[in-house]
Amino acid sequence: MFIGHYAPAFAAATSPKSPRLGALFVAAQLVDIAFFSFLILGVEKMRLLPGATVMNAMDLYDMPWTHSLAGAIGWGMLFAVAVKALGGSWTTGAIGGAVVVSHWVIDLLVHRPDLTLAGSPPKLGFGLWNHPWIEIPLELAFAFGGLWFFVSRTRATGAMGKWSPWALAIGMAALQAINWTTPQPTEAGPAPASTGWLGLFAYGVLAVLAWWVARTRRLA
Repeated sequence: MFIGHYAPAFAAATSPKSPRLGALFVAAQLVDIAFFSFLILGVEKMRLLPGATVMNAMDLYDMPWTHSLAGAIGWGMLFAVAVKALGGSWTTGAIGGAVVVSHWVIDLLVHRPDLTLAGSPPKLGFGLWNHPWIEIPLELAFAFGGLWFFVSRTRATGAMGKWSPWALAIGMAALQAINWTTPQPTEAGPAPASTGWLGLFAYGVLAVLAWWVARTRRLA
């Protein structure tokens, strides 16, 4: 799942004690931001395997530091500590940390069994990537239902506040469409470093758009 991960960020951003939406977009994808960074550095590994699932060719065979439940909790705790260190409250940090951990829970729905509790078997995953007629509407409902929930509980602070959610929605839809329509590889092999850089670029673009939304809207 890609843009579906932002649903908890949208929900959390409607709390006055929460981090702002831009920071929550980073929290929602922090597990994958760490994974793609580790992929570039060779710390964790992924290969491309045609037919790994119906929707993508990712064989995620080595990612104990990011895609274990223990790892996700660790990243959530790190996010909470960072929020506190930057002047926020522990409550604010805990909300952001919970959004970080939500990434693993949502991944559990779509991944084939490649997630772990603490880096070793059993490997878990319900495999909705093999059932696109379920995964696609579910992802869209998560992402755009979350955006609607956020917009319905905030108000624009100026002209840009009316348009910024539309820009975010278009950005999310465009990047998700690219994710879904990029042809799968025809041969197996290690994932190139460009895979990691493209993932980080996409998360950065959406975080900037979310930051803009937060700058132009406030809680109703």
